[in-house]
Amino acid sequence: MSDLNTISMPRDPDIADASVRRRSLIAACSAHAVHDGLTDLIYVLLPIWQSQFSISYALVGLLRASYSGTMAAFQLLASRMAKRWGRERMLIGGTALAGVAYLIAGQAGGLTVLLIALVLGGLGASTQHPLSSSLITDTHQAGGGVKEALSHYNFAGDIGKTLIPGLVGLSLVVMSWQASVTLMGLLGLAAAGLLWWLIPAPEQRAMSKAKAAREVSGSGSPAGLRALLLTGTLDSAVRMGFLTFLPFLLKGKGAGTAGIGFALSLLFVGGAFGKLLCGYLGARIGMMKTVWLTESMTSVLIVLAVFLPLSGLMAMLPLLGLALNGTSSVLYGVVPELAGHDKHEHAFALFYTGTIAGGAVSPVVFGRLGDAAGISAALITLAAILLFTLPLSWRVQKGLNSI
Repeated sequence: MSDLNTISMPRDPDIADASVRRRSLIAACSAHAVHDGLTDLIYVLLPIWQSQFSISYALVGLLRASYSGTMAAFQLLASRMAKRWGRERMLIGGTALAGVAYLIAGQAGGLTVLLIALVLGGLGASTQHPLSSSLITDTHQAGGGVKEALSHYNFAGDIGKTLIPGLVGLSLVVMSWQASVTLMGLLGLAAAGLLWWLIPAPEQRAMSKAKAAREVSGSGSPAGLRALLLTGTLDSAVRMGFLTFLPFLLKGKGAGTAGIGFALSLLFVGGAFGKLLCGYLGARIGMMKTVWLTESMTSVLIVLAVFLPLSGLMAMLPLLGLALNGTSSVLYGVVPELAGHDKHEHAFALFYTGTIAGGAVSPVVFGRLGDAAGISAALITLAAILLFTLPLSWRVQKGLNSI
């Protein structure tokens, strides 16, 4: 019996650690792709639901906010519950709950059931960001490559945002929205099963985490973490504000519906690769230099977007997307260092709550400014506000240096 156990266990601890890291990264990336895809799928379904249930734009906004608001509000609670019930159970359960929520939405015959389904979906989605991020961090610290791994994780989310809404958009040509939504519910349940199979056993993760604890010293930097949270919130606020106003800016320059869709595709493709590239860049040249580069470039390009003709704006959108979205990967990568050992889940929950809240509030605040002073003034104000991230990133770097 002892011989069989010896054969079944990897003899080289480094090989075992590599397997844990690989499976954890694949699991986290899969969870991110599915959850982000299901979250952004709502944008495709909102016009259908408005027509189906004859609701106002205010209620359309309520439907969207019920999912994203619940997701943001419960991330901190999810990180606390993971300490009691286990990260694996919470992440798998949250993914399954998101799937069940879409199954319920697919059967909804009225607004009340639909609203309940979206709240349940947001509750399930609240587990993904803090728990997946900390899963990667805990399994990669000992072997290195945390920043690169988190950039892959970030990139996977954008892939899900592109594929799942796009596939559902195509499926709506040949089937009802109820059938499409039901299939997405089954996808969520299948993803939960995949995570159950992929996530390494707790004892394997504990061995990797123990090795990280021996090799990673320091108790973090609370001041640096606060500066990072504010940096991420401002970055997210500007990103969501710009995405809200870009279609109107394009329309004002003469773009039609197809042109606006193509422009957004250019921006999102650039953004997906920006998340991957900037994670590696941050690991090579450091967080502060990368943030200064991406945020300065974003600010300048937003101002240029206001004044360039349509052809010039379309040509630079991939580069703008790269800079606009790339900063987030760099910021995610330093959360574990600033949080200190054994506080990753709580720190990631705080960070994601702040960034999601900033992204939710920004369109409302700057929408009022746009109503009062015009879209151009609102966009230029966004570009100016983004420059506040430069001194904040210096403060983050100071916190990193003190660890």
